[in-house]
Amino acid sequence: MSHVTGKPLGIYYEHPDWYRPLFQELDRRGVPYDALHADQHTYDPCERKPPHAVIFNRMSPSAYTRGRGHLTFYTLQYLAHLERLGVRVINGYAAWKTEISKAYQLTLLERLGLPYPRARVIHHPSQASQAADGLRFPVVVKPNIGGSGAGIVRFDSPDTLARASREGTLQLGIDSTALVQEYVSADAGRIVRVEVLNGQYLYAIRIYTPGDSFNLCPADVCQGVDGAELARPACPVDAPKNNLRVEGYTPPDEIVHAVERITAAGGIEIGGVEYIIDPRDGRPYFYDINALSNFVADAPRVIGFDPFVRLADWLEAELARVATPAGEAV
Repeated sequence: MSHVTGKPLGIYYEHPDWYRPLFQELDRRGVPYDALHADQHTYDPCERKPPHAVIFNRMSPSAYTRGRGHLTFYTLQYLAHLERLGVRVINGYAAWKTEISKAYQLTLLERLGLPYPRARVIHHPSQASQAADGLRFPVVVKPNIGGSGAGIVRFDSPDTLARASREGTLQLGIDSTALVQEYVSADAGRIVRVEVLNGQYLYAIRIYTPGDSFNLCPADVCQGVDGAELARPACPVDAPKNNLRVEGYTPPDEIVHAVERITAAGGIEIGGVEYIIDPRDGRPYFYDINALSNFVADAPRVIGFDPFVRLADWLEAELARVATPAGEAV
């Protein structure tokens, strides 16, 4: 690894709490890494020798809700720079492009022939009412760059949407692009999130929601289905009391296959895809693709194992693979 000038692994991140379990697991193993907090990060476009052999991109699309919206676009440029250098990036440019555009996610689902709630893409609040023509109400207006349900607003009738559109009270987010999308009421109040690691199925959870919350971040779901509080070492200190409950779940094989196709098409090696069963027709609809995987809180209790251990195993294997020239034994 003579071309590397620093520690072999760099973990590029923004949220102060979501990554502590991974850092702790790597520390326990004695794996050297640089924690690259995006706030202090810069790069030199003319550098030739990358400081890391492997970069793990853990940037969050919801950074703008914490005053860091500029990092969304900076990260895109940084990942393009790493790609030019030939650095092994986990969840690189393609994954981040998928993460930060719900409109692009629908294009990807359409290309794969997979179902999603009907939607229209707009670029100005005044377009929202007309865009909803032909859609089934309720609808939601969903910022293109989201994260943790940020900015999603539900409208139960054309009149209420028309009023908001006319009065200019809609917020389309930091790129002034949004979806007007049919709202699907979850069958029995349940949505499913399927996680992949190295592009392959890792686990799934079923989240029970009262229907009035769009923040379904698994690290923020801190109650089991029995109502008991889960241990919250992976939760942010400000994780909301959102009345969400969670349980481990095994989805059908066809769902697992579809999720693996979605993440592969989006360049996502580790991430989660959420779907919902519409009680009106019994069909699954995919509605959110996440390149940032915040594992469920108290995972050993919920799903029977610690996904951070498996993530660390994979990171070590990737470091060994990158460090070993082609044709040599590890």
